[in-house]
Amino acid sequence: MVVQERPLRFESLSIHAGENVHNVQEGSGALNPPVYASSSFTFNNSQHGADIFAGKAQDYAYSRLGNPILSVFEQRIAALEGGAAALPASSGEAARWMAITGLAMAGENIVAAATVSEDVYTHFKFRLPAIGITVKFVDINDAEAVRKAIDEQTRAVYIESISSVGLEVADIETIATVALEAGVPLVVDNTAGVAGYLIRPIDHGAHIVINSTSEWVTGSGTTISGVIIDSGKFGWKEHSSKFAHLTTPSPGYHGLNFVEEFGELAYILYIRMAILRDAGPCLNPFAASLAIAGLGSLSPRVDRHNSNALLLARWLEANDKVAKVVFPGLATHRTVARNRKYIRQKAGYGAVLHFALNKDGSETAAAFAGNLKLVKRSDGLGTPQTLVHIPDEGLVTREQVKDVDDAIIHVSVGLEHIDDIIEDFRHALEHV
Repeated sequence: MVVQERPLRFESLSIHAGENVHNVQEGSGALNPPVYASSSFTFNNSQHGADIFAGKAQDYAYSRLGNPILSVFEQRIAALEGGAAALPASSGEAARWMAITGLAMAGENIVAAATVSEDVYTHFKFRLPAIGITVKFVDINDAEAVRKAIDEQTRAVYIESISSVGLEVADIETIATVALEAGVPLVVDNTAGVAGYLIRPIDHGAHIVINSTSEWVTGSGTTISGVIIDSGKFGWKEHSSKFAHLTTPSPGYHGLNFVEEFGELAYILYIRMAILRDAGPCLNPFAASLAIAGLGSLSPRVDRHNSNALLLARWLEANDKVAKVVFPGLATHRTVARNRKYIRQKAGYGAVLHFALNKDGSETAAAFAGNLKLVKRSDGLGTPQTLVHIPDEGLVTREQVKDVDDAIIHVSVGLEHIDDIIEDFRHALEHV
């Protein structure tokens, strides 16, 4: 009788997925994936080397393209997000850049949520047009507006699972349906969804997911990393006219047809073998080791982050010096209630909240932040420390996000005891 292997749950996958790719042949018995601090790897013979570079052998040639510890990380993240394969990157920014340039070429465009982070907005507004890719910003909660923005030159729709502006939970299924009707993939930045622990966009129709794993995944604030996850579910061959670089012979890769050679993994292998090879934003093995270590404790850490955030949000909402609190876990949150179905309720609603004081102005907000003792001033996210950030009022403004979120104090809630966090906020508010 054949015994079916029981599928592991998220918490176990975050510790065990991908173990088969590290140090098995050598049999060292290392409990954790060893760090392979090597730029290059040897070949068995000339044909072996040629097969590696052609993507026909799953071995290693040069760490820019792959490294054993990176393989553990990418397989583990792919398992957590429910994807077919993943590719690590040197940062979340690098992952996003590779994900988009693996879809759109000069003269083409993408449609993006207007509520993306300031960093993403700047990237899309200024950097992508410099290489001939334009971006149309839309109200992502308006499916008809998304549908109308897509034209013959559109190559992707881009959203955040929980938006940076307004902390809105995206209606992933609806937007995925609109994108698929137009023959383009839905790309979701799932940094706030924490590698699938809070939200798994692929389960709801997303085709490509990116994460900045510098934040909650690594969890220590010690290093920068990112990753692209390919669902393996988009029909590249059916939409070959839009994605000729995947479905016709590649002049930069000896005439290789990625779809014919790699099937459902054509996209992620094109990014690895063409974009990553030529541009080089690879993840280093030491950062990968820290990210893997972070995955091992991810679920209990994020539970604590999220419970602290909910308790702090409720306390702030009840404080008479606070005018407004923006947090997906509050009944007053702007996101339509039906969108909350995408969040695993047991895990919580995320660890970021925004709030505004009754006294208007950045000077009042700055005075509050200056009164904090335990909580630090930083625009970081996902660290053990609770951090407060007041966005620069001089940053690029967007007409599409007026009135979405006028709360000017942003908080990344950490792992300290919640009573200590609240006491620090209480003291800071009393002296404003």
